[in-house]
Amino acid sequence: MTSTAGCIPPILLVGCGRMGGAMLAGWREEGLAPSIAVDPSPSAAGFAGADLTVLADAAHIPADFAPAAVVLAVKPQNAAATLPAYARFAGSSVFLSIMAGRTVAGIHALLGPTAAIVRAMPNTPAAVRQGVTVYCPGPGVSTAQAALCDRLLRAIGAVARVEDEALLDPVTAVSGSGPAYVFLLAELMEQAAIEQGIPPGLARLLARQTVAGSGALLAASPEDAAALRKAVTSPGGTTAEALSVLMDQDAWPIAMSQAIAAATRRSRELAG
Repeated sequence: MTSTAGCIPPILLVGCGRMGGAMLAGWREEGLAPSIAVDPSPSAAGFAGADLTVLADAAHIPADFAPAAVVLAVKPQNAAATLPAYARFAGSSVFLSIMAGRTVAGIHALLGPTAAIVRAMPNTPAAVRQGVTVYCPGPGVSTAQAALCDRLLRAIGAVARVEDEALLDPVTAVSGSGPAYVFLLAELMEQAAIEQGIPPGLARLLARQTVAGSGALLAASPEDAAALRKAVTSPGGTTAEALSVLMDQDAWPIAMSQAIAAATRRSRELAG
């Protein structure tokens, strides 16, 4: 394989699940040099193309394949059984891990001390290139390697870098798990609309488009979320009446704080 074509250099993608597939789609939109993906699932073969060879096992990777990055997109619980097969790329490729809860130190234990590891936490809106990813370079990662990982992650949305790996636990709680909170909001709005007599089809349209449209407005506006909330809240009106329930100290304010704290705590437990 050569690396003369494409804007994205040759990649070794380990795992073609939902997030791995989303990243691959983003890279392809920018132009991907001939690369390799490893995934034993029969469905993974559907990702194959002129720019990608899909293999069922790491043992089948050609000896002369030299990826610029090895992207670890396997389930965290499979890391111990999967990662050692890729230790031979340590020292030549940067490893970009999107495995939730797997620390840089833990990955080093599986790949060896010379591995250059960047740990990242993306989220599911990456599937429509609207994700947000926070990454942290581990010890020994060069400026060029960090820049490459930044570039790979920008193909699926916004990116931020932190130097303190411990921050990835609350990041996981806020943005990694965050889409589920938004989907729950849409789910509950739909149910409440039906309870008020709105037909199910219309209830779904109203809930989904309100959440999606509000997110788009938030993204496009220079104002912060609080200012946008106040702009739509007339004193004594219907919105103010609803917010008096939702913003009670025992409602959303404490529930969201407790939810983020619980998810952060669980992320630390999984890492330990």
